[in-house]
Order: sequence, then structure tokens, then C-alpha cells
Amino acid sequence: MFSFFKKKVPAESSAPAAAERQGWLSKLKSGLRKTGASISTVFTGTQIDDALYEQLEEALLMADAGVAATQFLLDDLKRRVKESKTTEPAAVKGLLVDALADLLAPLEKPLAIGAHHPTVIMVAGVNGAGKTTSIGKLTHHLSNSGATVLLAAADTFRAAAREQLMVWAERNTVEIVHQAGGDPASVCFDAVSAGKARGKDVVLVDTAGRLPTQLHLMEELRKIKRVVQKADETSPHEVLLVIDGNTGQNALAQVRAFDEALGLTGLIVTKLDGTAKGGVLAAIARERPIPVYFIGVGEQLDELETFKAREFAQALLD
Repeated sequence: MFSFFKKKVPAESSAPAAAERQGWLSKLKSGLRKTGASISTVFTGTQIDDALYEQLEEALLMADAGVAATQFLLDDLKRRVKESKTTEPAAVKGLLVDALADLLAPLEKPLAIGAHHPTVIMVAGVNGAGKTTSIGKLTHHLSNSGATVLLAAADTFRAAAREQLMVWAERNTVEIVHQAGGDPASVCFDAVSAGKARGKDVVLVDTAGRLPTQLHLMEELRKIKRVVQKADETSPHEVLLVIDGNTGQNALAQVRAFDEALGLTGLIVTKLDGTAKGGVLAAIARERPIPVYFIGVGEQLDELETFKAREFAQALLD
């Protein structure tokens, strides 16, 4: 079994890889600037007092950290300030980085493949969250790590969804199973069966975008999961939800609804560039701590990266 994001590269390539990661972190920091700026201004004062904590509470709530995570962070921060005997507001920001990194730590988990052949990954999400684009980027990551990928175009409800995924398949030079106007569950069954027959490492299933309030469509998702299990009783091995980082607390509501319907194993958080609601990851960590496998800050193939709790906390608050 291997974690695919650990690209197999020779030792002399480690420096370019490190530079690549630094470039990604710069993009992340830039993307989170709107969220971070509103929080960082709290620490520009001259003293640590109730007013500072009240301003921080307001900033965290405005960043969509949610009530539970905000209260947890405030209590944890006050404890850290007391224990460290910190007297400078600027130093409190560093303690908040530590508190946020610790809160987010349970979300940090690598997506591992190889225990099953193929590893079947079912991807869900509402329309507009960037689901199909994320699947294209994920395929790029998997292929770069040496994994063979088969795509399943099971989003038959949205016009041009099949064609969009076919473009991603061509860009990544991978095979795709699709049917014009076919039944989504049927497409998934054929794809998993084909993945097994062709010896693929991964079958990535693009399911139809829908709102969790559309009960008949949520039932279609459950049906897809059941049919996938008929093709391979151990699957799906991963059930991922793509959420738009700009939607804040609504994203948390989506996580709850899809988790209850499907049993989520991981998240992909997209569109973090330019959002003022980056605090939603803190809300997820506190209320529904499902691993965040990837975060995205752009449209390019390489603009989807593995989630690291401390990196995210530092990018947000630096």
C-alpha cells in the first residue's frame, strides 16, 4: 500500500519538490489573505484584554469558524497565554497558530491506495463546488505517482458533465467508462468491473452533483453505492465530498448531510483562493472531523495539494 502523493522521485529531485511546495504555500497564503487579514488585525493593539478576545471572537465567527470551534479556540488560546505568561498581543497570534494547528490536526490524513485492486473512490458534491475539476486534478496526482486510473462518468444528470470528464481523461491520458444518457449506477457497475478486468489501481467515480435537500437525488447516490458494492463487495473504499470553501457554514451543512447519507471518508476543499470564509475548516474539525485529503486554490492541474494542518494555520495567520 502506498500514499499516492508521495511521488517516487530520486534524491536529487528533493530540492525542486521542496521549491514546488513552497510555491504552493505562497498561493495558499495569498488565497487565504481575506480570511487572515480580518483575524490578524485583532493583534495590532498594545495589550491583551477582554476587548482583544471579543474582537477575535467576532473575527473567527465572520470567517465562518462556527460557534463551537470559536469558543474552543478562545478557551484554548487563553490557556496558552496564561501558561506561557505572554504579554504581547503579537505573540498571542503565534499561540493562535498553535491552537488552530492542533484543532485541525485530526483532519490531516493521507489518501492511501493499494490495499484494494482497484481502489474504488466515489466522489460527490453539489453543482458548482468544483467536483469534476477536482476529479481531473486528483487523476493528475494519482497518475504522477505511478497509479493507473480509470474514470467513471456517472454524472448523467448535468448537461455536458460527461463531456467535461472526457476532456479531463484526455488531458491526463487515462481511460474512461461512459454512456450517453445512461443510468448512473449502470455506468459505475461497468467501470468497477472494467477496472478489475484491466488491472487498474484506481477507479474514480464522478457522481451527479446535487443538493442534500433533493431527497430523490440523494437516494440515487445511495443506489450508486449499493451497485458499486455489487461489482466489488469491498467497495467503495473511499467516499469523498467536494466542498466549496467560499460557502462557509453551508459547506459544513453539506458535510453533515452527505456523511449521514453515504458515510464520508474524506473531503476535498476547493476555491480557497480569495475566500473570506477559510475558518470553515475549524468548524469541520470541531463538529464533523472528516479527513481533508486535499485543498485547492486554483484551476490548474497542480493547484490541488495535500492538506497539512500546521501549513494551513500558518498560511491563514501569517
